[in-house]
Amino acid sequence: MKRISRTTLIFLGSIVAFTLVVQVLISLNVLSPFWNTILRQGAVMAIVSLGLNLIYGFNGQFSLGQWGFYAIGAYSAADITYRWTNDANSNGLTVLFFTVVLVGAAILILYRVFGKIRGVDPLSAFAIYLIAAIGLTALAVSIGNITAPGVNGLLKVLPANIANTVVYLLAVIIGGVLAAEVSFLFGLPVLTLGSDYFGIATLGFTIIVKVLLDNSDVMFGFVEMKGARGMIGIPKLTSWIWVMLFLILVLVITRNLLHSSYGRAIISVREDEIAAKAMGIDIGHYKTLTFVLGCLFAGLAGGLYAHINGFLHPDTFNFIKSFDPMIIVVFGGLGSVTGTIFAAFAWQLVLEGILRSILPPGFETWRYVVYPLLLLVMMLLKPNGLFGNYEIPYLRQVLPPKKSAEPQPAQTAKESL
Repeated sequence: MKRISRTTLIFLGSIVAFTLVVQVLISLNVLSPFWNTILRQGAVMAIVSLGLNLIYGFNGQFSLGQWGFYAIGAYSAADITYRWTNDANSNGLTVLFFTVVLVGAAILILYRVFGKIRGVDPLSAFAIYLIAAIGLTALAVSIGNITAPGVNGLLKVLPANIANTVVYLLAVIIGGVLAAEVSFLFGLPVLTLGSDYFGIATLGFTIIVKVLLDNSDVMFGFVEMKGARGMIGIPKLTSWIWVMLFLILVLVITRNLLHSSYGRAIISVREDEIAAKAMGIDIGHYKTLTFVLGCLFAGLAGGLYAHINGFLHPDTFNFIKSFDPMIIVVFGGLGSVTGTIFAAFAWQLVLEGILRSILPPGFETWRYVVYPLLLLVMMLLKPNGLFGNYEIPYLRQVLPPKKSAEPQPAQTAKESL
């Protein structure tokens, strides 16, 4: 049985202690609801930014689409919990559950099939994936509506608090998986583009998502989303403990991925695509893997955010806001997980907390002038970001010790003479 390293124990102990101390301060009303919300939003922003750092900082893909996938996760998770808490109906849960399961299975099967076939261009593959996704989504709607009454009965057997928590956790996970599947379909035709063009394409995706959300009630029939008026009545279920558990999960996944052979391949694509391809690395595979995983994190963060304030509005996911995680990643340091987490919390505490509190009434919007100046000064003094490539010991990769060179047989024979 492998022993847990000292650095892992220190990290886990520190983060558990920090989480519990903050929770105690919240329970004793030492931290007001305002600062409680700021801290939870900081953790959510850290999850979004970790996904972007994986895509841009470690894999070298300049993406501005993180906010669009964040919106997908937020609205899909909110729709599930809204239907359950307000209508006592689980059809949102069952329909989306079967959608992500069936479409996800189809994606995995087709991905393996196309991996064995040479010469299939990305647009043709995209068309096949899209047709399969649309057909299976229609099937999932039928299956979900049929199974919803049975799921309703099972959930109502449970105590109300437990049932709400189960629906909430499933909603957040489904929202994240749905965002990941959409990112896979979107990435098929655009991941072949160069870095700048890929960034423009992802920015366009964010704008499209925002426009669709503006018209979600009239175009798609989701009357509960209320389109451009904003969605209300979402249960406030994201507590400090839940958001920190998801942040720790995302952090551990990111750390273990980067320390694996997959992580070394991901970083090699960022360093030099031609050299990586010459070494036999499947560039398209690792770009897709990184992009989908980063968007999965964004979807999870969106599901968590939707249940903090109980209100969603399409303007929250405006393309201007898509620059926020990019600024956080650059501020903390490209390729630094530690820097991203620190910068995300600092961003939320300073921008939405301290500056909003100290600026005179009527001048709150001036905080959007202060932080660009701080960013400009930091870029001049420390271009690599606040943390550069620094990582705390738990996140730092520890290489195995070098084995002592064993004497060659010829040398041993010569020494014996």
